[in-house]
Amino acid sequence: MPIRAQMDRIFRVTVCLRPFRAAGPRLDVERVGDKTVVHNYGHGGSGWSLSWGSSSIAVEKAMAVGERDVAVIGCGALGLTSAILLQRAGAKVTIYAKERPPDVRSARATGSWTPDSRIALTNSVSPDFPALWEKMCRTSFHTYESYLGMAGNPVEYTDRYSLSDGDSPEGPPLSNAVEFARYQDRVRDITPHSHELPPGTHPFPTRFARRGSSLTFNIAGYSRQLVNDFLVEGGKIERTEFHTPSELSQLPQKVIINSTGYGARALWKDESIVPVRGQIAWLIPQPEVNYGVSYKNVHILARRDGIVVQDVGIGEMDGYNDTNEVPDRAAAESAVQTVAELYARMTQ
Repeated sequence: MPIRAQMDRIFRVTVCLRPFRAAGPRLDVERVGDKTVVHNYGHGGSGWSLSWGSSSIAVEKAMAVGERDVAVIGCGALGLTSAILLQRAGAKVTIYAKERPPDVRSARATGSWTPDSRIALTNSVSPDFPALWEKMCRTSFHTYESYLGMAGNPVEYTDRYSLSDGDSPEGPPLSNAVEFARYQDRVRDITPHSHELPPGTHPFPTRFARRGSSLTFNIAGYSRQLVNDFLVEGGKIERTEFHTPSELSQLPQKVIINSTGYGARALWKDESIVPVRGQIAWLIPQPEVNYGVSYKNVHILARRDGIVVQDVGIGEMDGYNDTNEVPDRAAAESAVQTVAELYARMTQ
């Protein structure tokens, strides 16, 4: 079914700053006064995808201290999964956060399974990081299997089409100043492969088309599911804002998992966190549209809570170290116009 890509169907434009860290996510343990802090942040564009696997590592380290009353700072993808896994391990958990869904930064993500999206730099990771990434990836993927088929479809498989007006896929992004790590080949056995579609076997007006299937996170419903699961098990969420690590002394808990995402840059004065700006134009959802498209550097993903339209630019360095969180309406409309032109050709 075609996407109705009209400008008056853009109901919002959002900007998200992904917390990129060249060495990969921070998962070490630190003492702050009499507190033990387990860090769980810095996942770049892979926060949702790696959340369960990364949080399982953080929870194991937190529970090893021996305390059963644990705090989590942050209520985004990593905070919620950390809190739920702590509960499953037998802990009493309180989340302290300035914001909760839908106001957290991770609620503005595209909602795609992208476990190695700007996760690290090839020349900056430790030798054991690829194996650690694979462990996180596989753990997360198998956890997401348990969410398939749930009411409201918080997680589901959808088809994705890569289109090009030429006889082959669109060329790779222009050379970047940095080389991002790529680990998908390590998990080829758990993800469906894409297949080229011969001319005449697909409805698109392009000469080249390739189809694959991937996990989609309907983040509005999925976040609500996680919050409800946490609260049903007796969890508490307290609205709190921290400005310095020393303020953690106010908490009654001795063990804390720090899942503040990009916020860790300010809270922890962690200059290893580099923002990667991404903008999304949201089109009104169409229940009959349940697929994704990549065409002319524009990525489109139809979710239950809106149709995501994102101009990814000419390379992965687009948005790198850009702290601007002000939406660019003109850029949003330009991306939607590309979508409109594609579907206009389908009706000719």
